[in-house]
Amino acid sequence: MTIEIVQGTNSKPGASDELVEIMSNQTTLSGQLFIGYPIISTPTGPYSPDAILVSADKGIVLFDLIEGIEIGDYELRQDDAANKLDARLKTHRELMQRRVLRIVIHAISFAPAVPNLSLYAQSDYPLVNGSSLMDQLQKLTWENRDKKIYKRTLAAIESITTIRTSRTKRIVKKENSKGDKLKRLEESIATLDHRQSKAFIETVEGIQRIRGLAGSGKTIVLALKAAYLYAKHPEWRIGVTFNTRSLKAYFRRLINNFVIEQTGEEPDWNHLRIIHAWGSPRGGDDDGIYYEFCHENNIEYFDFGMARKEFGLGKEFAKVCKHALGQTYKSKQIYDALLIDEAQDFSPEFLKLCYSLLRNPKRLVYAYDELQTLFGGSLPSPAEIFGNRADGSPRVRFDKTNKAREQHDIILEKCYRNSRPVLVAAHALGFGIYRKPPHSGETGLIQMFEYAQLWKEIGYQLQDGELQEGSPVVLARSEETSPKFLEDHSSIDDLIQFVSFNSVAEQADWLTNSIKANLEKDELRYNDIIVINPDPIKTREAVGPIRARLLDMGINSHIAGVDTEPDIFFDQDRNSITFTGIYRAKGNEAGMVYVINAQDCHKTIRDLASVRNRLFTAITRSKAWVRVLGIGSSMEELKKEYDKLKEKNFELQFTYPTKQQREQLQIIHRDMTAEDRKRLQNRGENLSRLVTELESGEVYLEDLDEETLDRLRAILLQSK
Repeated sequence: MTIEIVQGTNSKPGASDELVEIMSNQTTLSGQLFIGYPIISTPTGPYSPDAILVSADKGIVLFDLIEGIEIGDYELRQDDAANKLDARLKTHRELMQRRVLRIVIHAISFAPAVPNLSLYAQSDYPLVNGSSLMDQLQKLTWENRDKKIYKRTLAAIESITTIRTSRTKRIVKKENSKGDKLKRLEESIATLDHRQSKAFIETVEGIQRIRGLAGSGKTIVLALKAAYLYAKHPEWRIGVTFNTRSLKAYFRRLINNFVIEQTGEEPDWNHLRIIHAWGSPRGGDDDGIYYEFCHENNIEYFDFGMARKEFGLGKEFAKVCKHALGQTYKSKQIYDALLIDEAQDFSPEFLKLCYSLLRNPKRLVYAYDELQTLFGGSLPSPAEIFGNRADGSPRVRFDKTNKAREQHDIILEKCYRNSRPVLVAAHALGFGIYRKPPHSGETGLIQMFEYAQLWKEIGYQLQDGELQEGSPVVLARSEETSPKFLEDHSSIDDLIQFVSFNSVAEQADWLTNSIKANLEKDELRYNDIIVINPDPIKTREAVGPIRARLLDMGINSHIAGVDTEPDIFFDQDRNSITFTGIYRAKGNEAGMVYVINAQDCHKTIRDLASVRNRLFTAITRSKAWVRVLGIGSSMEELKKEYDKLKEKNFELQFTYPTKQQREQLQIIHRDMTAEDRKRLQNRGENLSRLVTELESGEVYLEDLDEETLDRLRAILLQSK
């Protein structure tokens, strides 16, 4: 029997550590121990018990923790804690029998530094130390114990209500319409699961990494973690930053709701800052972490245009962050905690810049999904990002030698947005699992996790084979990590469709008629629908004719961040369908997602990993249904990949590439800047021209430098 520890934060670290140590090593009780949680709103302000044990055998045990030897008025503290928790739990009707709470609340004062407690102890107010704690716990009883009430109590203490529900009440008239199905889905996932609750409560001194699939709740967890830290430490300066500008309003709503629910008050937005990554001198809503770094350290700031002019095309933000760090010997430290969402789209230099802005103990939390990177590659390990101490040891390392590894490196393996068929389809296409190789004898794979066991960590189960280099493997998602209710509401052929067209006009006709049916027959609302064009550069041009057709039908639409403010994704002021490129789509979700011009995700010969990641990200925006649309033979090939997956019953079957093969994939499908692509194109054209001139006799081999020819022969032979 074990007790699961959920390590939040309180002002009594010594007594907390002692309590955690005892609870971790005991074997007679089971349940969950929360340190510094929940936060209870009271007429005198927010209150948080030092620690709470919720046990199926003992009920609730409140711990009044005592640091040092001064015990004070512990009887009053026990009464106060029990009364406040009792009032909080009585708001949950399922825990009540008439006017009586159905679970017992005990209170214990724990003073590990006081050796002799016999002078103070009273039978009604237990006071214990390390040697007497377990004996006192064994004496506690819950006469009418009930496992269902235990689980409901645990849910009530962890509960964060109405997190994922729509902001406006959904009214449906037709049973089993898409609107009705979406309403039921939203109600089913309105609260957090235990793993998500644990993730936002768990607090560490130093670096914390949160990894998870699209739809696993990373953004929600990060927002609630920021709110929790603020509620516990309102005097701290806390920053929340992200890559997608349209996430700002979403973060503000989540954080505001949580802080009010827990403390009864709105947050002070001067202390709890929702701030862009880049920023500008305009300040206010345009403030940013990078600009703040430059301003505080009195170094030159570059906007996007200046950065491109100074450092060249591509990865401009990474370059300005690297330049800023190089201009600063020791940064001014102005934050107590920083939380970064979508970290996969930031460079290590930005994470280092954030790290340098933090006061000790450097509380930095970053969340990411390795496959959602839109720029190629993935983040290095924490040891690589944050470097070494003076003695040569890594500043940050998450491995089995780290005693608190679970709190430092959290993985959210359960997906609550995408159904199993949708998520597995996104992974299959993102990795090229069933992609036809361009040449016989080659692999169709486009990219692969460097760490094979990561497949298990993100919720896949081994069906056959081994997760080892060169070994065939079959992977599938379980009902535990992909809840069945996410797909039971519709057939697979309705959940996800790949549709190929002969022309742009055919695609536009099909799409506009489908959107009209969604609104008029399916009872979907305007903000239940997103249309995503994977290529961000061509989006405005690509969606223009489609939007014109919709307008002729009387259906309004907008391009997120173009027809609206940069921070606005859904237009809440009017009924309007959201069109978007992939960058603004990130972090957002809708019941029905249309991905148009998907053929561009197949035919490309450059940056294929990044392009497929765009497709993966677009598909995983869907809470229920997704339609992947495209034109011509390239779309037919993409559709064949999906059809093969469907034939395999949504299992991933492939041979795990060796290290050498993975390195080759990184070379072939690597991300390139516009400057890199232009240079490569010029060299390719020059080489093609040289071969043509050699064939025609305009140039002879003897005209070329012998040493260069020998080097070229060696490279060509090696490539074979």
